[in-house]
Amino acid sequence: MPRKGQRQKLTPDELAHNALVRYMEEHFEWMLVRGYSQHTITARRQHIRRFIRWADERGLDDPREITKPILERYQRFLFYWRKEDGSPLTLTMQYQYLTPLKVWFRWMSRANYILANPAADLVLPRPPKNLPRSVPSVQEVEAILSAADPSTVWGLRDRALLETLYASGIRRMEVAGLGVYDVDLTREVLWVRQGKGGRQRVVPLGERATAWLDKYLSQARAQLITTDTAESLFVTDHGEPVIPAYVADKVKHYMRAAEVHKVGSTHLLRHACATHMLEGGADIRFIQAMLGHANLETTQIYTQVAIDKLIEVHRATHPSRLQRQRTAAQGAQSPLQGPSLDEVREALLSAMDNDSEAVEDGDVDDAGDSVAADALRRR
Repeated sequence: MPRKGQRQKLTPDELAHNALVRYMEEHFEWMLVRGYSQHTITARRQHIRRFIRWADERGLDDPREITKPILERYQRFLFYWRKEDGSPLTLTMQYQYLTPLKVWFRWMSRANYILANPAADLVLPRPPKNLPRSVPSVQEVEAILSAADPSTVWGLRDRALLETLYASGIRRMEVAGLGVYDVDLTREVLWVRQGKGGRQRVVPLGERATAWLDKYLSQARAQLITTDTAESLFVTDHGEPVIPAYVADKVKHYMRAAEVHKVGSTHLLRHACATHMLEGGADIRFIQAMLGHANLETTQIYTQVAIDKLIEVHRATHPSRLQRQRTAAQGAQSPLQGPSLDEVREALLSAMDNDSEAVEDGDVDDAGDSVAADALRRR
């Protein structure tokens, strides 16, 4: 990324000669007019350009030449394509690459650039609803937060950044778009104005994150900002607004410093925020509003990783646990417990005395033997 005042060297577009690029750019202009966010367009540009590159290699540059069988061939290409490390694209990634194509061809059909929509009946893969790979514990999150040294302006900024991510559960894209006036220190809330899908929301910060933000704003931010970044809440060491990749790198750095070896970075703190609140008793609909999920099903996945409450209920209600508790409560007085060794010894001595008396009297009484045997059987 060029520094302020530097010229950015432009590289020629290798696909500029393909006519499909023109339709793509016109489609993105239509999206901007309809209110789509720039983040959405940036992501879709990457996905559609992948298809245009594939089509260009096969001599296709006219949308009227694209048919459903061609799109199905491209879908198979994504399925069998392998990354540099030899791993395939996940079904979720295949879905993300194909969905923008359906929207793009539907737009071209409505704009009368093509007579029929070839992607109308394209069956997309069903992405699995996977659980988060790993959710750090409260102790691990605290170790990550404490790894930032607040004695320096950079460490104080990083501590405020980490605290904001964990307290609010916002995305790295959203924290990069925060302005200094999006923080309400009095009410301890954060205004997310550049949320996913262009949706805005207000999220709570809590006392601790608010205190760290207050300290950062009063003691560190003024030493980092430049005149061009006066509106940005978080800035880099060079005074530039943070970008999502910068935020992710910071989280990874402090995860390594805290020796928390889990997959993920910024989204890991988002997972931790939702999971720990659910384990603390928060209602799932409040979690949905806080995370900015349009669909409750997206939020419900966190109920499957909030395992602490389930473990607690299992310990309190499972029959094996109840049996152990019942045995402990019965103790020595339990009717299921056999006679003690002292009781057996007394029974044997009594049997021996009775047996001696019977021999002397010439009348063998087997009552004592029965008592001893009875005691041993009960034992």
